[in-house]
Amino acid sequence: MRTVEERGVRFVRLWFTDVLGFSKSVAIPASELETALEEGLTFDGSAIEGYSRIQESDMLAQPDPATFELLPWRGGDAPVAAIFCDISLLSGEPFPGDPRYVLKRNLEKAHDMGFTFHVGPDMEFFYFKNATAPPEPLDRAGFFDLTPADLASELRRRTIMTLEAMGIPVKYSHHEIAPSQQEIDLRYSDALSMADNIMTFRLVVKEVAQELGVHATFMPKPITGVNGSGMHTHLSLFEGDVNAFHDEGDPVGLSKVGRQFLSGLLRHAREITAVTNQWVNSYKRLIVGYEAPVYICWARNNRSSLVRVPITKKGKGSSTRIEYRSPDPACNPYLAFSLMLAAGLKGIEQGYELPPEATNNIYEMTPEERLADGIESLPDSLIVAVDAMERSELVAESLGEHVFEYFIRNKRKEWDEYKSYVTPFELDRYLEVL
Repeated sequence: MRTVEERGVRFVRLWFTDVLGFSKSVAIPASELETALEEGLTFDGSAIEGYSRIQESDMLAQPDPATFELLPWRGGDAPVAAIFCDISLLSGEPFPGDPRYVLKRNLEKAHDMGFTFHVGPDMEFFYFKNATAPPEPLDRAGFFDLTPADLASELRRRTIMTLEAMGIPVKYSHHEIAPSQQEIDLRYSDALSMADNIMTFRLVVKEVAQELGVHATFMPKPITGVNGSGMHTHLSLFEGDVNAFHDEGDPVGLSKVGRQFLSGLLRHAREITAVTNQWVNSYKRLIVGYEAPVYICWARNNRSSLVRVPITKKGKGSSTRIEYRSPDPACNPYLAFSLMLAAGLKGIEQGYELPPEATNNIYEMTPEERLADGIESLPDSLIVAVDAMERSELVAESLGEHVFEYFIRNKRKEWDEYKSYVTPFELDRYLEVL
């Protein structure tokens, strides 16, 4: 409230997220913020995807004061701030369909086991000249390329400055391998803060792009024949200030806890993929030939694996982590983090054994060789992933009944609509010859 007064903030946007991961916002005058902080703001939950039915629609948005930030692109004579909200029922009980609450509930389980969960995502995305199809890249540059008068470099620079003005630290940024593809890596933090940061990040990237007259997209695979956009996510558990994954005496550098967590990710990978890769288009990225994971295995330096254990610098045991490579940046981060955590914790609880490291290029192995090594594949389509999710007790328990049932119902509807759509591929291939 002091910041609002000192900075002359005129409006405050109350942010929250629907089940599919889309940002929602209600704006209030700054004069109403104190009441909203104390009592919450009543709104119609039946209008939000995956929330409530009309007959039980009234809900409360409860602002979380720790997330209050000024919006740098809404300055001038009427500064605007934003604050993330938790959603509750009018009774005051947390709403089970709120993705932020789903993550909080899973983090509480980790806390009861003595852990805090830290994540650091590598955010990939594309810039295009506009939002029309077919997409037009801004450049033909590649991985780490530096080109004169590079508009993308200016876009990334402005984006990072805006993120840092909002308290979101960035590790580094660069041009990715595909034309007009970018990567900005966020510095790791606790999972709840990072999920909030990702929602802010996606908005900031699009706002800055729009200011400079281009379109930014987190669509996993917008261009045929080039790499898609991933959200490689670095995961670690801490016990107080100690990294629970680190063991200096282990050949891989992973403790027993780290090995079991990794094993949980591998064993439950197929079940959680519908959430980490939740769109029909997500599976156009998860194919052989474009550096995206396809096979369920782990390795240290082998980037064809689903899970990678990055080698840490000497004396940097606190940075020991596991990199989960299948998620894409269009997922709901609250739900995706919830399931990655739940899978890892299940490995710890059940004492899963870590399978052998994949030292070969998995893409070059024959199906018989992969079968002999016990290497399964990720789901190759949304419907296969949803079927695996629907059979999973772990996913049902972690998401809760409300989110679990809605998500499956929504994704089956998406698949049915996709099946009935006649694509340009079919017209190009069949219209003239059949």
